[in-house]
Amino acid sequence: MGTETDFEVVSAVLSAEPISVDQAIAAVESETAGAVVSFSGVVRNHDSGKPVDRLSYSAHPTAHRIMADVVAQLVAEHSGEAEQPVRIWAAHRIGMLEIGDPALVCAVAAAHRGQAFAVCSELVDRVKLQVPIWKEQFFSDGTVEWVGAGE
Repeated sequence: MGTETDFEVVSAVLSAEPISVDQAIAAVESETAGAVVSFSGVVRNHDSGKPVDRLSYSAHPTAHRIMADVVAQLVAEHSGEAEQPVRIWAAHRIGMLEIGDPALVCAVAAAHRGQAFAVCSELVDRVKLQVPIWKEQFFSDGTVEWVGAGE
């Protein structure tokens, strides 16, 4: 049976510095974890059929707190479900990113793969939905598009 400390948030941040899956996995790995599941959302070179050169992510001034709150809420809802500690790491980049740069990285370590996959998937969905971050896309034709602004 799980305990009230069965989940540990290792990191839940916005970062102006580069982030990586390797960094996330290293942070959550443990001797009790039989599964480590990670997600890396990377900047791609296209959107809606248009070539993309780069992106810039902007965050609301409260986004750092909201990021931490989103992860804390997920933990609170799942607390008591794990037989062994579940470790969580999540970070979203802000600032200018180039093609191939990781923009959102999450990792979850758990005793079993089912729980690690489920928690990681839910974590990614919640961060994307709830944390006020906007993407400015710079297209190769010189046009610019904001994604998430006004939603």
